[in-house]
Amino acid sequence: MTTQPIRPPTLTPRLIIEDAARAIDVYQRVFEAVELERYTTKQGRLVHAALRIGDAVVALVDAAPDEHNHAPGQLGGTPVLLQLRVDDPDLIQQRMVAAGGTVIYPVADQYYGQRGGRVADPYGHVWMIFKEIETLDPAEIQRRTTES
Repeated sequence: MTTQPIRPPTLTPRLIIEDAARAIDVYQRVFEAVELERYTTKQGRLVHAALRIGDAVVALVDAAPDEHNHAPGQLGGTPVLLQLRVDDPDLIQQRMVAAGGTVIYPVADQYYGQRGGRVADPYGHVWMIFKEIETLDPAEIQRRTTES
């Protein structure tokens, strides 16, 4: 961890998680995330952590419904998809399943030039994991979308 406070990017997703400290361990194993900072109350509740995943920063906080911080399981699911470009989506899917996650859509070659799929982590957040396998211009993507 750094000794200086992290200046967050302009936009940082903040994931609300039941047992955020355990989620940090999962994200480190699955995504090779690097913990940048972590702050907890004297009771041990995680009020902020920042992780670097690739070139992105993601923040985490423990669920606290009394503060309007509701985890996906408390809401019946999540309306947000986290899109993550990776070198090996098949490996990431395997790691997530090994960590207790669930495959939503298996990793496969997609008509829009990506190999990817969706996995839910053990805390209810859904990750679209992908890598590019073709470089397509927008017109070709639209053509393929129309024909699919």
